[in-house]
This record gives sequence, structure tokens and C-alpha cells, in this order.
Amino acid sequence: MANGQSLLKTEDWLAVWLGFLVIILVLAGVRPQLPSFRWATDSGVAASAEEKKPLVDSFIKEAEAKGEAELLAAGTALKAAIEKGDRAAIGSAAKQVGDVTKKAKDGGLKKIGGEIGKISGDAGALVSKVVSGENIWRSVIIGVSYLVLSAIGIVLMGGNVGKYVIAFPIVFVLAWLSQFIAGNSTVNYWGLEYVIFALLIGLIISNVFGVPAWLMEAVRTEYYIKTGLVILGAGMLFYEILQAGAVGIVQALLVVFVVWYSCWWLAKKLRVDDDFAAMLSTAVSICGVSAAIAACGAIQGDKKKLSYVTSLVLIVAAPMMVIMPWMVKALGIPDIVGGAWLGGTLDTSGSVVAAGALISEPAMKAGVIVKFSQNALIGVAAFILSVWWTVKKGAEKGEMPSAGVIWERFPKFVLGFLVASFVFSFLLDAKLVGDTKSLLAALRTVWFALAFTCIGLDTRFTDMVAMEGGRPAVAFLGAQAFNVLWTLLLAYLLFGGVIFPVPDIK
Repeated sequence: MANGQSLLKTEDWLAVWLGFLVIILVLAGVRPQLPSFRWATDSGVAASAEEKKPLVDSFIKEAEAKGEAELLAAGTALKAAIEKGDRAAIGSAAKQVGDVTKKAKDGGLKKIGGEIGKISGDAGALVSKVVSGENIWRSVIIGVSYLVLSAIGIVLMGGNVGKYVIAFPIVFVLAWLSQFIAGNSTVNYWGLEYVIFALLIGLIISNVFGVPAWLMEAVRTEYYIKTGLVILGAGMLFYEILQAGAVGIVQALLVVFVVWYSCWWLAKKLRVDDDFAAMLSTAVSICGVSAAIAACGAIQGDKKKLSYVTSLVLIVAAPMMVIMPWMVKALGIPDIVGGAWLGGTLDTSGSVVAAGALISEPAMKAGVIVKFSQNALIGVAAFILSVWWTVKKGAEKGEMPSAGVIWERFPKFVLGFLVASFVFSFLLDAKLVGDTKSLLAALRTVWFALAFTCIGLDTRFTDMVAMEGGRPAVAFLGAQAFNVLWTLLLAYLLFGGVIFPVPDIK
């Protein structure tokens, strides 16, 4: 059993308490205004608006046919603004379309107008707003709050709190910069998330300039990752999984178990070590980055290997999110089947949404249902993996670990994750959960951005390139290829009306 000292002095437990403290503060009414990172260049706005021009033409034609004079005028003004490439005019006209559409009686026009109105979001997302005094001050408040809360754990763990207080702001600024880059509309369109930029920034600094010794006190990857994962539990709600429907859950389970084992088998055939094989298998079968983080924590894996796996996930996801929607259209795959295919194969939630939107709204929704069902298995997978891992390592030494040894080695953040998920699923009022969900997700993102910046700061390119001669990458690519084929078959069987009726997703 854990004694009082371990509950207050080990990183695992302190991450749980810190995650719980953040959740409790938010539930108690501490709701800080978070900084905004969304911004778009003039050329990005013009390109996005130009892409929606056929939709605007359709809107104008429909409004004219139905005698909606106000809608016709708004649509015509937007078309003129797009043709001129005037950012301010595009934003103003798109907002006008969105506003007047709300009063429209025709459901079709209302839907198209609402979609067109979203253009105003990018048009109004100026970089000057992100670097404004007000937005920077919000970032400072979050940074100071994180410093104070995390420093408590540093003191209890016996770290050098003086050095930590000096070093943490540097790591926080680098993590902030990764979110700023990822906030660009074009970067966001391609599904590239802050994780890859946090990792790259850290890698560039560590490999080009070097990391000073005084900064290393704040390079605490696991502390930040585990805290973020505990908070992640608050966003994994059991009833939302059930609402996604049995079909999505069945596909998720079949993808996770079959693809996980296939990747593990292939990795072992290629002589990839167990740590790498476990992280690769979990990443490719569940949901990429978050799953890889959870797997690394569950097996107490090497952070450099986690960095490698994360890079693979994000590099492979980028071309897939462009190629797969094209294949859905080129091969005449039904939209809902295509969406389910995307949800089961693309390894980041952002890429699923972006790729699904390139097909249709039903495709996007089907993809999200499947991806969410897979995401929800993170905690369960981490729990099973950690117990199996402890037993496996004991068996290799000719020992059968006792329950006490399993408990001692068991990653406590998994318990924190499951407790948070249970509380938010069954014990809290649904309105309170809804009111706090987006804030907790944003606060969790900050912890992950800190963690991946630290991974980069603590990793050398030479170490990554030399890791097992590229065999982990071959294993991942082979498993992903199998995943693509297996998931397409499942999507047809489960969402294509072969076994079950086609889901009513509109």
C-alpha cells in the first residue's frame, strides 16, 4: 500500500493531485479567460473565401429563386468582396450573410448561409489580436498560475524550486509559441497541431543552441504529461460514447484490438524493442498522440522514444488527411462509410474533422463518432497495458509479481484519469460538465504543450535518427497500411448497411 510519504512526494501521485486541484478550482468557479491563438494572414483569408465561392454562388441562386431579397443582397455583396480580395469587406459581408440567414424561413438557405457566415471568423482573426496587451496578459495569468501550482509539487519532490521558478517561464513561452504557430488558419486547415511545433521548437533549441543546465530544472516532461492526462479524463464521458451508438463502439473495439496486436506482431518481427512496440501499437490503434502519451506513462517508457512515435504520427497524418478524402470521392465510397474510415485511421482528432469536412458534413460526423469512441478507450487501454506490462516484465525475470508489486509499479495517473472520467460522467450535473468542458480542455492543452516542448529540449536529433535503424518507422507504416484496409472493410460492413442499417447521420 502507498504510505503517506509516497502520496505527497512521488511524481505520479503529485501529478494526480495537481490535475484534481485544477479540476476542482474550475468546478468551484475559477474560470480564467484564456488567451486566443487563432489568426489568419490576408492571403489565407482570401484563399479560404475563394474556396467557398461556389457555395456563395449556390446561395445567391437559391435566394433569388425563392425571392429572399435580403439574403440575395448579402450574398451578392460577399461575392463582390471575395472577387476584390478585400479582407475587411469579406469579413463584414460574411457576417451579414450569417446574421440575415438566421431570419430565413427556408431550412436549406439557413444551413448554407450559416456555413458561409463562418468565413467572418477567419477574416476577423488578426495576428494583432493574438499579440495584443489584453491577450498577452491572459497568457501571463495562466503562466503564473501554472508556475505556482506546479512549484508546490517541485517543493514536495525535493527539487530546486529557485531554479524552477527561473526556468519555468522560458519553457512556458516556448510552449505558448507552439500554440501561436498552430493557431494559424492555414496550419489548422492542414490538421497540424501544436504538438508537432512544441516538439520542433524544443528539438531546434537542444540541437542547434544547446540547453543550459539551469533550464533543465523545468524540463519535467512526465510531470506535465501526467497532469494533463488526469484532466483529459474529465473530457471522456461514458454517456457520450453510448450516444455515439453501438456501431461506432463496435468499430472502435475491432480496430483497437486487431490493429494493436498486428502492430505489436510486426514490430517484434522487425526486432523493435518492447517499449517502442507498445507505444507504436497504442498510437496507431487508438488515437495517435494522446494514446502514445498514455502508453508511455503506463510502461514508464523512454521520452525520446515517445518523441519519435509522436513525430511519426503527425508526419503520416498530414498526407493521409488529403489523400483519403480524395480516395473516398474517386472510388465512389458512400460519405458515411468514408467518414467512419477516416475516424478509424487518422490518428488525430483535428485531422479527422478537417478531412471529413473535405467530403461532407455527414462524413465529418461519422468520423468524429468513430474517433471519439476510440479516444474513450485510452484509459482502459492504459490500465490493461500497465498491468500486463508489470506481469510481463516479472515473467521475464522468472518472477510472478505480487498484487503489491503491480500496485507499486502501476501508473497512478491512470487512476486519476478514470476517477475524473467517472465523476464527470455520473456524479456531476450535465450543465456544469458542459460549462467547464471546453475550459478544462484548453487547460489540458497547456500541460501537453509544456510536455512536448520538454521532450524536444531533452532530445537530440542524432539519438532519434539512430534509434533501431529506422525499424520502428517501418513497423508503424506497415501497421498503418493494414489499419487503412482493415478499417475500410469494417466501415463498409458496419456503416454501409451490410450488417446494420445505415446510421441516420445528416
